Amino acid sequence: MPKLLALTGSPSSHSRTAVVADHVLRRLSHAGFETAHLAIRDLPAADLLSARRGEPEIRRALEAVAEADGLVIATPVYKASYTGLLKAFLDLLPQDGLAGKTVLPLATGGSLAHVLTIDYALRPVLAALGARHVTAGRFVLDSSVERGSGPERLRPEAELDLFQAVDEFSEALRTAGATALTPAP
Repeated sequence: MPKLLALTGSPSSHSRTAVVADHVLRRLSHAGFETAHLAIRDLPAADLLSARRGEPEIRRALEAVAEADGLVIATPVYKASYTGLLKAFLDLLPQDGLAGKTVLPLATGGSLAHVLTIDYALRPVLAALGARHVTAGRFVLDSSVERGSGPERLRPEAELDLFQAVDEFSEALRTAGATALTPAP
């Protein structure tokens, strides 16, 4: 069973980005994937910012990335880019830290003015880290995440769009897995 890891780069403990990532993980779990969620904000800040790769929690986080077959990388958009928190973590990965991995980039934000963040800020970093395949990402408006006294959920139109991206990601993972199992001629 392929292992999937969601990395969320929001510094907020009430993150809409985490809500979106959790929706994605539930869908992937129902599709038969083993899933886990790593909120980067939960890592020790001093170790993260000082690039202490050998510290236990940082080491475990880096090992989780290395062991994953696919990654969902989700971030809120601040100042027209992904968060510094996510950047600090990605900087800890080796140069080929995403080699052989399929990646689904996701971003959340308050305005459609930030929709290009995925393609112009995040995708180049993921490619530089050697991701085998970066699928079409999705941008989810903050207003599409409904919050209240009940469970947090996405508005139906946002959920449909997000699930289309998840299904494309799932198919890319299955294709990558089948390719890996096919003997070379």
